[in-house]
Amino acid sequence: MDLRVSTLFVMLTYCFWYGDARNYDQTLTVANGGGWGEWAQPALCKEGYVKGFALKVEPYQGSLAWNDDTGLNGIRLYCDDDKKITSKVGEWGSWTKAVYCPKGHLTSFSLQVEPSRGAVIDDSAANNVRFGCTEGAVLTGEAHNWGDFGAWSESCSSGAICGLQTRVELPQGNGDDTALNDVKFFCCN
Repeated sequence: MDLRVSTLFVMLTYCFWYGDARNYDQTLTVANGGGWGEWAQPALCKEGYVKGFALKVEPYQGSLAWNDDTGLNGIRLYCDDDKKITSKVGEWGSWTKAVYCPKGHLTSFSLQVEPSRGAVIDDSAANNVRFGCTEGAVLTGEAHNWGDFGAWSESCSSGAICGLQTRVELPQGNGDDTALNDVKFFCCN
């Protein structure tokens, strides 16, 4: 097969499979995200922007030493066309009720993260997220209050948030699980 045809086939397969052929203009990040796990594939709204979100959260597992809390396991975004998108999601917990901007779309975020607590104490990494909306409202997720909210990301310079990419630690077996550690959001024009 000709190299050009092969390259075109790979590109088309990628766009079809991941469905994120849409271009984004800006990546929003924060400095306090956790460092465990791998970055997953990004997910983008097919068109329009993100108007709301829900979180996948594992409930508190109790105070016994062998209980393992993961906290935040996933973020689901709700696009203008009512499609739901997620990047990689941890396997524990359940989804909260969706929260929407009263008007407009999501434009910035802040992540609540519990820093590493050492080798013997249970780590949970990311535990909550809050978003700024285009009209000024601030939405905070229904999750744990472990750790601190870090500084806000930049705001989308034009348009609004249209996608995300998560960093999630896979299950550790007998080790300490943290699930979602960090997230990036993408702005589209």
